[in-house]
Amino acid sequence: MGKQFYVSPSVLVVLLLATVVPSCSSSSNSRRFHFDVQWKNISRLCSRKAILTVNGEFPGPTIAVNEGENVEIKVTNGVSLNTTIHWHGIKQLRSGWADGPAYVTQCPIKPGQSYTYKFTVIGQRGTLWWHAHIAWQRATIYGAIIIYPRMPYPFSTPIAEEIPIIFGEWWNLPVEGIETEMNKYGNGPNSSDAYTINGLPGLLYPCAYKDTFIQTVERGKTYMLRIINAALNDELFFSIANHTLTVVEIDASYTKPFDTEAIMITPGQTSTVLFTANQHTHDSTGLFIMAARPYLTTVFPFDNSTTIGFLKYKGTMADNMALPKPSKLRLPHHLPRMEDHAFATKFTNQLRSLDTTMYPCNVPKKIDKRIVITISLNLQDCPANQTCKGYNGKRFAASMNNQSFVRPSTSILEWQYKKYSSTKYSYDFPQKPPHVFDYTGVDPMTQNINPDFGTKLFAVEYGTKLEIVLQDTSFLNLENHPIHIHGHNFFIVGRGFGNYDVEKDSADYNLVDPPERNTVGVPMGGWAAIRINADNPGVWFMHCHLEEHTSWGLAAGFIVKNGAKSFQKLLPPPDDLPAC
Repeated sequence: MGKQFYVSPSVLVVLLLATVVPSCSSSSNSRRFHFDVQWKNISRLCSRKAILTVNGEFPGPTIAVNEGENVEIKVTNGVSLNTTIHWHGIKQLRSGWADGPAYVTQCPIKPGQSYTYKFTVIGQRGTLWWHAHIAWQRATIYGAIIIYPRMPYPFSTPIAEEIPIIFGEWWNLPVEGIETEMNKYGNGPNSSDAYTINGLPGLLYPCAYKDTFIQTVERGKTYMLRIINAALNDELFFSIANHTLTVVEIDASYTKPFDTEAIMITPGQTSTVLFTANQHTHDSTGLFIMAARPYLTTVFPFDNSTTIGFLKYKGTMADNMALPKPSKLRLPHHLPRMEDHAFATKFTNQLRSLDTTMYPCNVPKKIDKRIVITISLNLQDCPANQTCKGYNGKRFAASMNNQSFVRPSTSILEWQYKKYSSTKYSYDFPQKPPHVFDYTGVDPMTQNINPDFGTKLFAVEYGTKLEIVLQDTSFLNLENHPIHIHGHNFFIVGRGFGNYDVEKDSADYNLVDPPERNTVGVPMGGWAAIRINADNPGVWFMHCHLEEHTSWGLAAGFIVKNGAKSFQKLLPPPDDLPAC
């Protein structure tokens, strides 16, 4: 990996970036990259296997750009599988063709073909990420996006180094066929074999002594961690022994800073934190453990292991010593236990938008439309003459308002833009639950509603002030669901437990400085209310970022119609848009 230099408004930052970074366009405010999707043999956990990568790197290359730049990323598919890339959290203003979810905004890039994603980074700054958005390819195809702001950071602490920390999951067996198996038999996936930090599992796992992330720091200096949860199926807790973390940004939106001993981060989310290397090392080795383990809200099988890395203080015993044996290690005492729901709730409730003159919180104070969506895991009766491997001989499914999403064989955005008629999808997604019941109080195993299957969307006018209430249900089990919405940021104006009550709960909304995100963790046995300025025309995917749930159908789509003015309309499709 070679060093590349980017000018941050506050410092000249040196980042370890991939060889993908050069090849800028002739225009001074645009940047070009090239991604080659290819197989690479990787050794982890005592075995070796071929994985899908970008440019042969795992994790993939970091995309570093400046706020306001035009970006072009040419993706060439060098494998025998279809692929797409999603630029997670990029708003894609009027550029929905570059969003990436297969069969929603584009047909996949076929083997041997290329597609150039073109978009402009507008009004965003901070940490985002990119990943494959077809089947389970994002298990290994992912990387960081760093957007440097036009203005100095809204905190005065000098930053010695900015360090991407990407959590992932590793399977010893191939993951490419997992979704196919789930769709065929209606079963659940195998749990991962390890969690990873920047692709490395850490020495608590077998044969992983050399596959451990180590970050060298200097005492007295402050560092920025750009933390990304790229895991497929698990929320994670993270902490560093003896060090305090200061949260300053989430999902590329600044927050009111606050100190914490640990964070909780769901798949799809990013958190940028600062820490100061302030430990006295004269009586220690100069090694401090960083650790991540799952936040458990499910009864389904899961990976209950822990990934670790190390901070290594420069100029201490750690410079010349081997890493300690696993039996000698102690995890950070403030790393939350796996079922620490109280910490997860407290941490989430501390998040607030910065809300300054320069970075205002533009939450809609009033709304034009409210949609209430139940989030359910379901059991489907096994169809005749089929083999089903879900619970009790049935098929697992998942739904929003009892609609289990089925991706069509064509691009929804293309059909909608060209006004094609289609019998494969419709615009009648239910905007309230079709059945009213005690959503969080039904018996998880004996009560169940067979979902309807199809591709249903809802549409709103350009400029709609939209509220969506996401309500967990106790079918199969109560669970925390990270819901990601493409094409828009939103404001989390309320969260609570039990069944949502519009009169009581809306009275307690935070309409002053709610956190701004692109992925919200709907609390287990509870609800979350989000507000969106629907000002981005196009077709947008909304789905759970637990990959197994998306595979079961926990997703929907919505359309923001074109506005009246030219700058309120979706741009025409590019000439190289892949065909189905």
